[in-house]
Amino acid sequence: MKFLPAVVLATMLALSGAGDAQNLPTLGDTAREDLSPIMERKLGEQIMQSVRRDPDYMDDGPVSEYLNKLGNLMLEKRPDARGETGNDFEFFAVRDPVLNAFAFPGGFIGFHSGLILAAQTESELASVMGHEIGHVAQRHIARMIGSQKFDVLIPLASLLLGALAARSSPDAAMAVIMGGQGVAIQRQINFTREAEREADRVGFQILRDGGFDTAGMVTFFGRMQGASRNYTDVAPSYLRSHPLTSERMADIQGRMMDQRYKQRVDGLDFYLMQARVRVLQDSSTQGLMDAATFFAGQEHSEKTESKLSAEYGLAFVAYKQHDYAKAQKLLNQVVKQVEQSVRQKNMLKQTSAFASLAIDISMGNKQFDLAIKQAETAMQQLPLSRGIAYQYAEALIAANRSAEAGLFLRDQISLYRQEAGLQNLLAKSYEAQGKQALQHIALAEAYALDGALPAALQQLDIARRDPDVQYFDLSVIDAREREWKEKRREEMLDEKKKK
Repeated sequence: MKFLPAVVLATMLALSGAGDAQNLPTLGDTAREDLSPIMERKLGEQIMQSVRRDPDYMDDGPVSEYLNKLGNLMLEKRPDARGETGNDFEFFAVRDPVLNAFAFPGGFIGFHSGLILAAQTESELASVMGHEIGHVAQRHIARMIGSQKFDVLIPLASLLLGALAARSSPDAAMAVIMGGQGVAIQRQINFTREAEREADRVGFQILRDGGFDTAGMVTFFGRMQGASRNYTDVAPSYLRSHPLTSERMADIQGRMMDQRYKQRVDGLDFYLMQARVRVLQDSSTQGLMDAATFFAGQEHSEKTESKLSAEYGLAFVAYKQHDYAKAQKLLNQVVKQVEQSVRQKNMLKQTSAFASLAIDISMGNKQFDLAIKQAETAMQQLPLSRGIAYQYAEALIAANRSAEAGLFLRDQISLYRQEAGLQNLLAKSYEAQGKQALQHIALAEAYALDGALPAALQQLDIARRDPDVQYFDLSVIDAREREWKEKRREEMLDEKKKK
């Protein structure tokens, strides 16, 4: 797995000040105080720059939109969980069959694909999501720094990396948590237990207020606890990084007893996302064959949602195998069934899963004009879908309509200024138009958003020397260069202070 080393590197550089590639905010003279909410967010954002570049980061529009839709639904009922700075949370997935989840400071919450697939209901997935929201809402990382005082470096690194290390090796996770001289181990364990109880309490309240079945927390955690008890050697990594004591389970069960039972029927979207994650988790030849075998068995389920998601999964597998004719046929079949279902027909307008796959198939068939029409229709139904917006731009570029793509992308950038992917697509559209200076300026913006200022400045230098550069472009280059050089100087000063 390449994801862990990238995150380890980013986080350790954040804490130690080593290296030039990642320049995370220095704790400076305030290292013995709580991490401020603003600094917490900044730390999380810069760690995420490394995460998004990792090949195990699941950059899939429908999956990301589903997780964020679910998370924001929960946060709508408990806006106080966003903290005093009102953070926008970001929920994302990484490819890993190990059952785990983790939270970064500032509202960034990741889920292993294995955990998403292990959830038997949406309420079970939401229970883990609520628990991780609780960690962020209670500012456990900042409180860890405040409680450890002189031992700032190792506790912070442990809290950020312990859950991630377990994805590859439980022993590695233990080494991260326990390693380092001068760490008050027992104090850290005590704090962790208290943090888990607090996260349970907040997560349970969010789960309840969001209209989910609170029994989902008990059943999911209980199932993991059973696996831990019966198979000690292969205990779920989520329990290794989030110790589940008998007291915690009793507390959760006690809270549930005070609540009136609330049954919640899961929507088709939950099952469709599980199908996508199963395929995306391992898209190797063998992985796709295994997924197809699983879906073939699931087709015989008596549950309508399971059958529909299995057929959708088979269509997605066929697309990944470049059998576009088969993929289109299977997708048409499942869409027709959804349209005929009284309970599910509105799902076509509520999820990007169907439209996204349809566009991908059209692109695979080189039917670019059709892909554009499909994306335009989808954007009318799902105007906030980021994945569909990206697919629309890609389809325009593939159809040799790069000028239109450029106009669309510039409008998108004015709304979503922090998305490096938009700048990369804009650079691609300029390249197709032969506008090399603008191409390098867009690449510079993308690098800067990714935190790679030296590479961004290099792109500006290339743009400045292009023979076709315009006067207005030069003024943009000069302004950006001054801004980024000043930011770079500040970063280097921070590094010197830390040494």
